[in-house]
Amino acid sequence: MSTLDLGRQVELRAVVSGFLMERLDIKLKELKPDNPKLAEVRLELLQRFSPPIWLDDAARRVGQLQAVTHSLKPLHPEAKGTNLYAAPQTMTRLALVGTHCLGARVDLDVVGNAAALDVYKFLKLEHEGQTLLALCEVGDPDWAAVLSPEIATAEAWMTAFAGLTAARGKTSSHTNAKQLYWLVGHDPHDDDAYHLLAPLYPTSLVHRVYRTVQDDRFSEAAKAARQARRDGAYSERPVHEYTDLAIQQLGGTKPQNISQLNSERRGNNLLLASLPPNWRSPAVRPLSGVTSLFERFDTRRPVREKAIQLQRFLASNPAPNLATRARVTDLVNLLVDELLYFTAELRSLPPGWSQVPECQLSAAQRHWVDPWAPVADGDSPQHAGDTANAIAGQFANWLNRRLRDPLPMGDPEFAVWRKLALDQINGDDWEQRDDE
Repeated sequence: MSTLDLGRQVELRAVVSGFLMERLDIKLKELKPDNPKLAEVRLELLQRFSPPIWLDDAARRVGQLQAVTHSLKPLHPEAKGTNLYAAPQTMTRLALVGTHCLGARVDLDVVGNAAALDVYKFLKLEHEGQTLLALCEVGDPDWAAVLSPEIATAEAWMTAFAGLTAARGKTSSHTNAKQLYWLVGHDPHDDDAYHLLAPLYPTSLVHRVYRTVQDDRFSEAAKAARQARRDGAYSERPVHEYTDLAIQQLGGTKPQNISQLNSERRGNNLLLASLPPNWRSPAVRPLSGVTSLFERFDTRRPVREKAIQLQRFLASNPAPNLATRARVTDLVNLLVDELLYFTAELRSLPPGWSQVPECQLSAAQRHWVDPWAPVADGDSPQHAGDTANAIAGQFANWLNRRLRDPLPMGDPEFAVWRKLALDQINGDDWEQRDDE
């Protein structure tokens, strides 16, 4: 026999009384002072929201509701058929995104009589991380004692409340519901080779996606992360963008007629773009009118942002420890990555583009960005190792100049930047391509 916890019962009673007092206050504020039956109506409300009377009424009305994870009405508001409750932890684990990904903290939806939704709001209340519905499902003895001192009444109410997730009636579809034939055999001409599927709306999954997108778009943390990106500053939170996002309205002016979660979203249901990305990459142009590729490299937005990040971090006078060294290394490696991206773009141009008179790059830089070009008149053949050393040194010089105002940059910093750049350049596969 389970030991009852009187302190826990007091806390649970406070949850119940707090909920009922809040709803009672709303009803009392709606009363008009000039109502001749004000005292009578007020007394009636006080009685209706007393715990024994309200709980008894709620236990009767809960049968008008069903908690679900997959619902039918979003497919068609007049569809009548089976709604489904499937606990995510009991579902087959798949590599695809689905309701099974939600875990134990799933947002249950509710369908049925909208006038009884207050019962579900009551059962959603939590105590010590458990909802009142969950306490009903496990037959919690403290919760039973709070519901009623009469054991039979408490058990009957808990059974009624726990039935919120139970299936209702026989499994059925409807004329307005969606159906599709799914081939499970090998002969598409054989009518018996198909299963008839009736897809339902994954309302719990939809709600989790909606909350995630709203947080990524409008939360204060997301706004701070976007501001950090604009400022070229570091942010622990990544920035998520949702392009071509559409909104489908369900339920019109009465979203509660579709479901409880649909009402919480004010009828808004997000449609993610299901189409390939439309890349708008700028055309790659040969380097002309500049004496160094770093003049053009320095104007690229990602390069400027990462250089500002490094500059601000060093200007903050970080402690001289391994964590600081690792952070600096990461930021410099990101800049070298940008250099390799820039180089890859230039190497996509037709071989020999650097041999025109308008290209004023040095022989080492021409060999670096245009490795398949023939050697120009007057130039000596470039060895891959010499080119790598030259570019790494020029990168280090460029970075020192970028950071010098206001930071003191000299030979020690040059040596560090040059080594980091050379390590990545030597790890790139450009030398193998050059030798092909």
